[in-house]
Amino acid sequence: MSRQSYEFTSESVSEGHPDKVADRISDEIVDLYFREAIKEGMDPWSIRVAAETLCTTNKVVIAGETRGPASITPDRIEQLARDAIRDIGYEQDGFHWKHCDIDVLLHPQSVEIAQGVDNGTGLHAEEGAGDQGIMFGYASSDVPVALMPAPVYYSHRILERLAFARKHEGQDWLGPDSKSQVTVRYQDGRPVEATAIVLSTQHLDASLTSAEIRARVQPYIEEVLPTGWITDRTIWHVNPTGKFVIGGPDGDAGLTGRKIIVDTYGGMAPHGGGAFSGKDPTKVDRSAAYATRYLAKNLVAAGVAPWVEIQVSYAIGVAKPTSIYVNVDDNNPIKGDKIETIVREVMDLTPHGIRKHLDLNKPIYAPTSAYGHFGREPGPNGEFSWEQTDLIDEIKARL
Repeated sequence: MSRQSYEFTSESVSEGHPDKVADRISDEIVDLYFREAIKEGMDPWSIRVAAETLCTTNKVVIAGETRGPASITPDRIEQLARDAIRDIGYEQDGFHWKHCDIDVLLHPQSVEIAQGVDNGTGLHAEEGAGDQGIMFGYASSDVPVALMPAPVYYSHRILERLAFARKHEGQDWLGPDSKSQVTVRYQDGRPVEATAIVLSTQHLDASLTSAEIRARVQPYIEEVLPTGWITDRTIWHVNPTGKFVIGGPDGDAGLTGRKIIVDTYGGMAPHGGGAFSGKDPTKVDRSAAYATRYLAKNLVAAGVAPWVEIQVSYAIGVAKPTSIYVNVDDNNPIKGDKIETIVREVMDLTPHGIRKHLDLNKPIYAPTSAYGHFGREPGPNGEFSWEQTDLIDEIKARL
């Protein structure tokens, strides 16, 4: 952003949004393949998953390509999907974890794709990218604890807080499906207030009015947002259509990978052509997006710039990126070409290098399926490894 004073809006959707139900099931499948491979002594580097999910009224269809343990049967995939739907909270007539019909249509990965990815095969005889494409990473000093753009960060945190209240604090009148949207006013380049808040939340008590729902959810929103951001000028729209009882896949069909801007930076930075969920890390759509976020976050954390945007590109079957581009503010003392040199030195951006550096061959993906892939806390089992800021010293040494 070159302007210093403006308003910017981002949205989020909850784990019960139909698209996020699909993302969750797809990512649970990725985790299952890694978990079972490790348990059975199979090399996790050989796992391949590209799982797509469609969900609608009491129906789930899972399709795609896999390679992994023979012990993973369609029945196991079906049970995994039911468990995910139950954990999200769907026990409604139109979408129930126990009663919905589930079709599993997974089949082996194409040998022609595999030869470009497997080490020692294919035209280039190296572990190449699982597809061509462009990927972007971004970090911003808006929210110091997360180095994320403020509008999308707080949109996520609102829904995460409501989900916690629904599951753990007795607010079971809330349904699993919800959407948030936060408009933030920037002054002199810094976020200073929320000028508009939009929340649509499924409610299982059909008698509640929009005003009553706002009164119930506003304390949670105020808890999440920085002190002073909500003022008497803040515009509120809570369940602006009125009733929202029919939700989730019963209200609207869901598909894997349809919330890619929600998954990344809320529109504050570009997004590449591919979604993340349901893909193993040979797919650079996912792993290179994680790597560029990791690099951008470390660069901002090291004080290189208040915001950094990185683009990389790949050719299918080829290991090295076809390009690396770094964008910073025109007035930043350290220019993009200098930062590009640093990026090339501190991380191997081949698919193999990314998977190794970030330790991605693990069952760590289901938690990414809701509330953003970025701006999260690294977990004890390797979850969100790309959110670590362990390159700061290496970066500073090269400045």
